[in-house]
Amino acid sequence: MGQMRAEGALRMTLETKRLLLRPWEAGDAESLFEYAKSPDVGPIAGWPPHRSVEESRDVIRNVFSGREAYAICLKTDGKAIGAIELKLNGHTDMTARDDECELGYWLGKPFWGRGIVPEAARELLRRAFEDLGMARVWVGYYEGNDKSKRVQEKCGFRYQWRSENIDVPLLHEKRTGHVSSLTKEQWRQDRLCAAAQGGNEWQRPGSQF
Repeated sequence: MGQMRAEGALRMTLETKRLLLRPWEAGDAESLFEYAKSPDVGPIAGWPPHRSVEESRDVIRNVFSGREAYAICLKTDGKAIGAIELKLNGHTDMTARDDECELGYWLGKPFWGRGIVPEAARELLRRAFEDLGMARVWVGYYEGNDKSKRVQEKCGFRYQWRSENIDVPLLHEKRTGHVSSLTKEQWRQDRLCAAAQGGNEWQRPGSQF
């Protein structure tokens, strides 16, 4: 289980074995631009590469300002290398319920393949169900984003449906989208199953980290 520290009235810093998940700061703009300018990162998730540090600074002010928006940082240096968020009711089109939310994430390309996003996502799921009282967490990915699909499978999300011709407004195109979800009861059962099997990290039975 992750640890948690208060950062003001509602803003929290979460900890896992390797990571700090903390609120974004204006000083993260250069680091954000370093990774968000890559054409391999944003477009596959539905947003264009950042074009300047100032644009990244604006994203921190206006996009990464949600109550449950976190910078993904390695404990070794505290530098922001990606983003993860629980999008609460009013900030997601996947649900209109206050006890449900959407998980979103991306990671800088140099850090792919290290299990960083699943580690961060597991802690955000714990926060959603234990701290925020969520009953279900939704998540989605666009056709072809196999890395995001694998993260969702590793974290135990259950596939729900496929949608054609979804508008991707930031890129002015249409795509096929896939939606999955995880309920609190499913999450609890997966953890119990993993514990019974002697696993150090919980996961849905049959998935591989």
